[in-house]
Amino acid sequence: MDTLPVNEKQVQEAEARLERFAPLIMEMFPETVKYNGLIESPLTRIEKLQDKINLSDDCGRLYLKQDNLLEIAGSIKARGGIYEVLKHAEDLAVNRKGFNVNMPYTILGNQEYQEFFSNYKIQVGSTGNLGLSIGIMSAKLGFRVYVHMSNDAKEWKKELLRSHGVQVIEYAGDYGEAVKRGRLQSDQDPFSYFVDDESSLDLFVGYAVAAKRLKKQLDEEGIVIDRQHPLFIYIPCGVGGAPGGICYGLKLLYGENVNVFLIEPIESPCMILGISSGKYDQISVQEIGLTGKTEADGLAVGVASGLVARTIEHLLSGGMTLPDQDLYRFMKWFYDTEGIFLEPSAASCLVGPILLTENQEGKEYCNKYYQKDELAQATHILWATGGSLVPKDVKHEYFKIAEGMEQAKN
Repeated sequence: MDTLPVNEKQVQEAEARLERFAPLIMEMFPETVKYNGLIESPLTRIEKLQDKINLSDDCGRLYLKQDNLLEIAGSIKARGGIYEVLKHAEDLAVNRKGFNVNMPYTILGNQEYQEFFSNYKIQVGSTGNLGLSIGIMSAKLGFRVYVHMSNDAKEWKKELLRSHGVQVIEYAGDYGEAVKRGRLQSDQDPFSYFVDDESSLDLFVGYAVAAKRLKKQLDEEGIVIDRQHPLFIYIPCGVGGAPGGICYGLKLLYGENVNVFLIEPIESPCMILGISSGKYDQISVQEIGLTGKTEADGLAVGVASGLVARTIEHLLSGGMTLPDQDLYRFMKWFYDTEGIFLEPSAASCLVGPILLTENQEGKEYCNKYYQKDELAQATHILWATGGSLVPKDVKHEYFKIAEGMEQAKN
């Protein structure tokens, strides 16, 4: 890992920066007080869902990392996205206003700094959730915010951004087009900062901080992770920043004792394609005959982040795909068994333990690296990437789709 473009010190610096900002975050978003100003989510044991998918005790125990409940933005993007906005605000304050890191960070929320930040723009290309995290936090600090959204973005996410005073710019093209156009517009303005989901190390390390926080939760639950007690992680993947950062952070902590699998739509497996082909960000899913289209809006990405693909290719245990109908089926299973609502894209993580234990390649992986008694003591964590901000009427539509699929199948 010493040869990678990111290192442990950068992750530690990100962790410290988020702790410095915690008092300001609590002041701006009182709902974060329960985590002392850190944007964090619970780790939940899901026994009923484990029974539903017939994951026996011989395979270990199943948990859900509920980033669907992350405050402010309601998705995993609240980690890296909000971190990069805060780092940019800190950089501006230190460089141009005489602010220093020993001062109380609540100062950055006062009227003087709101007016100062209003001189600057923050822009981002997004299919939805990253735009929400960037848009909501940036606007709260006083920045002028522009979110460039692809045709895959859900209408309710656009409306939510507009309600926070964010300018939403829509494109007929896909995610890559939105990023490209947003980057071009931002580059032409010296007072504009572009959050680049395809190549940002700041996003990456912001996500990586999640690993140490997860370790704290595992320790509090008395869950040991070592050779005899392996950890399996399943994370939905779009362009790759969030799962890539989390994978890197977990590998720093647990090394070979953690197994990270990326989950992608069958029509848009950009990270699996980029890594397996060795072409990284130089190949699109459309080039191999796939559409790149999926109901999982946050995963509707045709080309992987080259930075992330090259960084994590030797850290990953593998990748898995699933068809769109499984998104809704799994979403309903989460709700019916555990009373937990996830966006369809987030529910995709459930395919991980199913394929690992039922699919031939999954069984071969387990048998290659672990003994039966080690697998029986494993911890499996599904990483729920979003869902809490979905409006009621949209949830209702999702469930109607799921029920219709069930009836058609029967």
